[in-house]
Amino acid sequence: MNARAPIVELRNLCVPLPLGGDRRHAVDGVSLSVSQGEIVCVVGESGSGKSVTAQAIMGLLPKLFARPAGAILFDGEDLLQASTQRMRSLRGREIGMIFQEPMTALNPVHTVGAQIDEVLRAHLSRPSAERFVRVVKAMEEVGLPDPERLYHAFPHQLSGGQRQRVLIAAALILEPRLLIADEPTTALDVTTQAQILKQIRDLQRSRGMGVLFITHDIGVVAEIADRVVVMKSGKVVESGDVTRILTAPEADYTRMLIAAVPTLEAARPAEPVPGPLALTVRDIAKTYSVRSAFGGTREVTALKPTSLTLHRGETIGVIGESGSGKSTLARCITRLIEPSSGEAALLGESGGKPFRRRIQIVFQDPYRSLNPRRTVGQSIIEGPMNFGMPKAEAWNKARELMVLVGLEPAALNRYPHQFSGGQRQRISIARALAMEPEILVADEAVSALDVSVQAQVLKLIDDVQKRFDLAILFITHDLRVAAQICDRILVMHRGELVEEGSVRAVFSSPAHAYTRRLLDSIPGKRMAAAA
Repeated sequence: MNARAPIVELRNLCVPLPLGGDRRHAVDGVSLSVSQGEIVCVVGESGSGKSVTAQAIMGLLPKLFARPAGAILFDGEDLLQASTQRMRSLRGREIGMIFQEPMTALNPVHTVGAQIDEVLRAHLSRPSAERFVRVVKAMEEVGLPDPERLYHAFPHQLSGGQRQRVLIAAALILEPRLLIADEPTTALDVTTQAQILKQIRDLQRSRGMGVLFITHDIGVVAEIADRVVVMKSGKVVESGDVTRILTAPEADYTRMLIAAVPTLEAARPAEPVPGPLALTVRDIAKTYSVRSAFGGTREVTALKPTSLTLHRGETIGVIGESGSGKSTLARCITRLIEPSSGEAALLGESGGKPFRRRIQIVFQDPYRSLNPRRTVGQSIIEGPMNFGMPKAEAWNKARELMVLVGLEPAALNRYPHQFSGGQRQRISIARALAMEPEILVADEAVSALDVSVQAQVLKLIDDVQKRFDLAILFITHDLRVAAQICDRILVMHRGELVEEGSVRAVFSSPAHAYTRRLLDSIPGKRMAAAA
């Protein structure tokens, strides 16, 4: 426990929700503190109030929220009483913040260097040449390659990990005393996540910052935290030293969060009995022609020739980082994009309308894959009706499927925005099953979900597979999730299949160096060691 005076201290913070919310307060009586040189993790599921807590500290609450009550003391000054001008002077200079989604936080029409420089221009009067040197140094410190060149790059020209590093550089360039990191690694691959976590930890130690790190991933908590605050429904249910919280949690909710974290222990039999052959993929490949900024075009190979077979009742996991080719493989198989060569054959069919009915896909973001202007019922019945099913029969099927995925049939008349992320993913699964497919492709279908909701959706997919004898191609960058649901694993790296085998064989004795690197990057080693 850090005995030094807190940099920031929250005393009985209450943030009322607008009328019509599911509870009276988004944050209800929260007290916590962060001292110099320590990392405090606030952990909880979506809706727990952890991000609202961070927004309250920064003075960035949406206008629809009423004025908070309680106190937020920063070096003894109550930020809830501070003027707008005072908060502007503190943000960036004294308190830095890293947001969850860098493509949303970064302006797409300005270079990343200019956006980091904006922090300097807002707080310092320095010549542009001096600011340029300082920005390049900040980019170098967070591990961005060739920072002088990347200074002039736009956000879309950088990878997800590089964009997150840009946000870290912007948050730290004025060396704030407090850093707030709101889910900064949620959407990142395990290797990139490990690098970002190490970077935050190293910078925190070298500068003696206090860090308030918000996450729903207990594995990340185990990797980075000194102390932990567990939140549920706007309240703190437990707090304490990270080792004590992970090894001897007192609250049932904390125990549930820890129990919901998937492990690398294979959950399925080592030698499953294969069912009938469902899908054959032969040397499928994809090459794009990319226009060069200097004129002309160049060929980019997204997927090298790849072959696989998939049987009924079997789940094959395809793992790898962003850019590994796993989603390109899924989209080529489902004919969402046309492969440059090779074919995917389903009982002799390699394309056309019957093929599309018999192989369905569940995407990562169900909100984007469901039409916001149509009720979820309309989305579910659309596919069957396109294949000739009468409307009344399609609605009956939709009601049955809602029950199957654990939702009320009456909810068919609601719109996607009226559901939680986990509920929307259940609806996406129901929509796919409405086509009575033989093969289900799940493309990062649980990566954006809280661990407890993730566990529920994984169980649903497993139950659905057993009921309908589905063959499943499961695309994921989370090796722990793959271990829970897959029979076999395909490891992809830079568009190439580099290793395959049973879950137990690949995870216990990886043959390829890239597979070993993925396994070594999984967060939560401290928790595993404690267990």
